[in-house]
Amino acid sequence: MRNIPNLLSGLRILMVPLFIYYYLSGSVTTAIIIFITAGITDLLDGFIAGKYHLISIIGTLLDPLADKLMLLSVLTCMTIKGIMPIWVTAIMYSKELFLVITSALLYFKHEKRATPSNVFGKLATLSFSAFIFLMLVMPEQTNLIYGIYLSMILKFTALLSYVLSYKKSQLH
Repeated sequence: MRNIPNLLSGLRILMVPLFIYYYLSGSVTTAIIIFITAGITDLLDGFIAGKYHLISIIGTLLDPLADKLMLLSVLTCMTIKGIMPIWVTAIMYSKELFLVITSALLYFKHEKRATPSNVFGKLATLSFSAFIFLMLVMPEQTNLIYGIYLSMILKFTALLSYVLSYKKSQLH
């Protein structure tokens, strides 16, 4: 039971190349099923880890890594297909790269701990996932891009909250 959340995160990471393959090969329905399955395993992972107090450092690292890999892969695939503007994908890559590098530096040089996700990060991920799902299902609905813009604002709000939380922890 102790390793189930980490196994679910690992399974989500393995779903990323499957999503890419099926989406780019034209099997969009299969890709959507993989995307939904990844979302369900993400919810299960968090529920099990929280309910049974199975939160671990590796899980705190694997869970957001799986989320980031899936998000960036879906954005890249949608950009290749002309559904997502390239600048959205480029901004999200830059933001995620900044976050990964900063987190790794803090972990390996100073903190020796992983920063768990907070309500802002979870809300941003949920929003992005919902609008990406809608865009996967209804790519012709170009107005859904406004939901992506809102999700990007939420992502940057989450990033700011992590920075402020870190600064606050340094004062104590």
